[in-house]
Amino acid sequence: MAELRTEEEQLDAIKQWWKANGKSLIAGVLVALVAVLGWNAWERHQANQSASASVAYQQLMAIAGSDSLDENAREQAFSLADQLQSDHGGSLYGDLAGLLEAKIAVNAEDYDRARAALEEISDRSERPYMQGLARVDLARLQLAAGNADVALDTLDTAVPQALEAQRLEVRGDALVSLERPDEARDAYQQAQTQAQDAGQTLYGIDLKLDDLGAEEAAQ
Repeated sequence: MAELRTEEEQLDAIKQWWKANGKSLIAGVLVALVAVLGWNAWERHQANQSASASVAYQQLMAIAGSDSLDENAREQAFSLADQLQSDHGGSLYGDLAGLLEAKIAVNAEDYDRARAALEEISDRSERPYMQGLARVDLARLQLAAGNADVALDTLDTAVPQALEAQRLEVRGDALVSLERPDEARDAYQQAQTQAQDAGQTLYGIDLKLDDLGAEEAAQ
C-alpha cells in the first residue's frame, strides 16, 4: 500500500482487504482467544485437581500413620485411596495412595487387597521407581503366601538402581524358601555389595548369610 498515490486510494485498498479477509481475521482472533481462555481454564482445573489430590492424600497419610485403625478408619482410608486412584490415576498421588492402601491392607491382613493395589502400580505406573518399589513389595507378599516361584518371576523384571539391593535380598529370601542355598547366598552377597555401594543398610543380611554358612560376609 506504500506505493498508492493518495490517502483515498490507501483507504479504499484497506476497505477492499478488510472485505476480503475480515471474516477470517475475526475468526482467527476468536480461535486464539478461545484457545487462551481454554488453556487458562485447563491450568486452573489442573491446579484445583492437584489441590484436591493433595488434601485427600494428606488425609490418607494421617490415617495410615496411626498405630491402630478400627474398621471405620480403614474403610475411610480405602475410600480415599480409591478416590485418588480413580481421579488421579496417572499422577504421583495415585501411586502413593496405592502404596498406602497396600500398607493398611497388610496390617489388616487383607492380603488380596494389598496384592491388587501393588499389582496396579507395578503394571500401570509411569514412574519406574514406583513400579520397582511396588514390585519388590509384591514379591514379599507373594513369598509370605508361600509362592516363592511367583515371587522370583516378579523380581525378574529390572528395578531402578536405588532398589536393586532390596530386590536382590528378596530374591535371596525366595531362593532360600526354594532350598537353593548357593543361589541364595550369591543373591545376598550381591545385595550387600549393592547396598554398600549405594550407602544403604540392609538390616539382618549378615545373619541370613551366616544361616547359609557363608564363609565371609562383607562388613
